[in-house]
Amino acid sequence: MAAVIDTVKSTIAENFGGPSHSVASKEHQFSLEEVPDVSGKIAVITGGTAGIGYACVHTLLSHGISKVFIISSNQSSFDEAHKSISQDLGEELAKKITFFECDMGNWSNVAKTAKKIADQTDRIDILINDAARGIMTYQLTEYGVDRHMAVNHFGHVILTSHLLPIFKATAKNGNTVRLVGLGSNAHQGTPSDCKFASLDELNQDLGPNGQYGRSKLAVMLYHRYLARHLSSSHPNILSNSVHPGFVDTKMSTQDIHEPYPIAGYAMSAGMQPFKKSQWQGAVSAMYCATKTQATGQYVCPPAIPEAGNELAQDEKLGEALMELTVKIVKEKTKEESVEKGCPFSLY
Repeated sequence: MAAVIDTVKSTIAENFGGPSHSVASKEHQFSLEEVPDVSGKIAVITGGTAGIGYACVHTLLSHGISKVFIISSNQSSFDEAHKSISQDLGEELAKKITFFECDMGNWSNVAKTAKKIADQTDRIDILINDAARGIMTYQLTEYGVDRHMAVNHFGHVILTSHLLPIFKATAKNGNTVRLVGLGSNAHQGTPSDCKFASLDELNQDLGPNGQYGRSKLAVMLYHRYLARHLSSSHPNILSNSVHPGFVDTKMSTQDIHEPYPIAGYAMSAGMQPFKKSQWQGAVSAMYCATKTQATGQYVCPPAIPEAGNELAQDEKLGEALMELTVKIVKEKTKEESVEKGCPFSLY
C-alpha cells in the first residue's frame, strides 16, 4: 500500500501544478530558489524566449550566470522576453543575453548558429535543448523529414555535436558541463514497434500525439547515448533528459488547437487549473542544468529520477537511432556540409 501511495504522490508531483511538488519525497525535493550560484558560467538555451526556456534563462540570470546564448525562431518573442527580463532583473542582466534567430528544423542554419556561438566563447557550462514542435499535425521539412523529429531531435543533435569541442574544453579545465534535453512522459505514446531503422519509418504519420511522443523518446535516448559514450573519457560532462510536467505554455494553450480545433479545449481550458506554471515546469531542467552530479538519467519534477518506458531504456534502440541520425544528416546536407569537410561527430 505504501508503494502505491508513493507512486500516486510522484505522479502528482511530476505532472501537475499548484502545491504538487511538496508531495514528492524529501530526497527528491528541489526548487528554483535552490539553484546554486552560477557566476562565471555560460549557457546555451534553445527556445529560451518563452515558456520553460524563458523561465530557465530568467533563473540563470538571477543566479549570476555570466552569459546566456538564446536560440529561437521568433525575433518578436525574443523582443518580448528581453523587455520582460529588463523590467524584472534590470538592463545590466539583460545585456548578458545574446540572441540568435534560428529554426531548429533548418539544419544548415543550426550549424551556422553553432559556429557563431563558438566564435564568441571558448566556454559553455550549460546546454538546455528546449525548443520543440509540440502536439501538432504531420508535416515534412525542406529536407523531407518529419518536422517533429527534425526539430526536436535532429536539430539539437547537430547543435550539440557542433558545440562538443567547447564542452570538452570546458570540462578539461576542471568544470562540470551539464547537457539537458527536454523529454516528456508523452514518449510513452510511441508505438511499441518503433525501430528507428529508416527515414521511411520516421516519415510515417503516427498522428499528432504519436509524432510528438516519438520525438521526445528520441531526445531521451540521445541524452542517454551521450552519457554512455562520454562518461569514460569526459566524466564531468553530464547528459540528462527531463520531463517538465503538464505546463501552461503556448503549446498547451494555443498550438494544441492546430490538430484538435475543438477537442483541444479540453487541454487548453479544461485542464488549466491543473497545469504547472512555466516556473514549475523549469524546475527539473534547472536541477539537471545546475545541481545534479548524475548522468544518463531521466528526471521528472521536482527532481525524481524515473526509468521511462521500455523503449526509453533500450540501449540498442538508442544506438540505432543515432546511426540513422548520422546517415540522414549526412545524406540531406551532403553538398552544403559533408563535401565541405564538416567533421560531424556525435561524441
